Amino acid sequence: MHVETKLPKVGTTIFTVMSQLAMEHKAVNLGQGFPDFPVPDLLVEALDRAMRDGHNQYAPMTGIPALRNAIAHKTERVYGWRPNADTEVTVTSGATEAIFDAIHAVVHAGEEVIVLDPCYDCYEPAIELAGARAVHVPLDPVTFAPDWQRVRDAITPRTRMLMINSPHNPSGAMLSAADMQEVAAILHGTNIFLLSDEVYEHIVFDGARHESALRYPELRERAFIISSFGKTYHCTGWKVGYCIAPPALSAEFRKVHQYNVFCTFAPAQHAFAAMIERAPEHYEELGAFYQAKRDRFAAQLRETRLAPLPVPGGYFQLVDYSAVSDLDDLAFCRWLTTEHGVAAIPLSPFYESPPAGQRLARLCFAKNDATLDAALARLRTL
Repeated sequence: MHVETKLPKVGTTIFTVMSQLAMEHKAVNLGQGFPDFPVPDLLVEALDRAMRDGHNQYAPMTGIPALRNAIAHKTERVYGWRPNADTEVTVTSGATEAIFDAIHAVVHAGEEVIVLDPCYDCYEPAIELAGARAVHVPLDPVTFAPDWQRVRDAITPRTRMLMINSPHNPSGAMLSAADMQEVAAILHGTNIFLLSDEVYEHIVFDGARHESALRYPELRERAFIISSFGKTYHCTGWKVGYCIAPPALSAEFRKVHQYNVFCTFAPAQHAFAAMIERAPEHYEELGAFYQAKRDRFAAQLRETRLAPLPVPGGYFQLVDYSAVSDLDDLAFCRWLTTEHGVAAIPLSPFYESPPAGQRLARLCFAKNDATLDAALARLRTL
């Protein structure tokens, strides 16, 4: 039987491809963005306790009250504004589900969504499944800063949503307060929604402040702000995230959520509620924890022929490999994995149209020192 695909551009994700290649060649996997160090003991103990206490059935569709209240309290503590836990906070099965739900909540067939390239690979498929079109606006190929005039120029009467991501995956670049004011100015007086992907919100360096859309009232009123516990608490496999949006947007968001997954893994919700309330120092100190890893990793990369780019936030290090090879990034990352035993992620899958001649690869430093040292020993042989 002939099947006409709804996603003609989609194959197996580059993350799966490179992780499989790493496994086949026993490479050190610095490709896929997951930590290889333990989840906090308090969180594991709270999960165990929740299961033993019988919290093993369906959670409420919007999330258990204790977790939604903890998220509201944490939001106020960090960003100075408290969302209504009942009407503005929804717990989801990871940030990817939240992104899908937000797009499908408000984007209609024939409309357009502006994304900033390079962007995470789940954005465009969710847009296409809504019958809409992703409009790609490139970031600066060196600094990954947005050109807001190009964003303005991309807006048409069909534009329904603008998607932003800070700290940015894959580059680690961050939006400034001036950037957020530009976003507010661009969207003022329009019916364009904002989706702000903030999963690396607590992994920021050098004394910088994460400029969440939650800090800006004129953005909050039209935004879906999405975060992930997996990045903050080293447990990407638990797949729990959340969306904060004003009541009218949350109501539409929940319509999609309830017929997508309905609810999210109940014991983990109890565990995160306990972790947020009992150990706020974890997210407060996360930037310093990762900054030490970033600095150590970058210093040792400078002893290789790979040139590390600046990393303002997140846990990915871009490297310029042009001193090593003139291969395109897909070929280079495959060669690096198969011939030198280190898996990286190429940047071109994050683009609609990759910049000509770009020679960059993404390495994840959310790893034990032993893992990073093993990779660095191999990279020094390049």
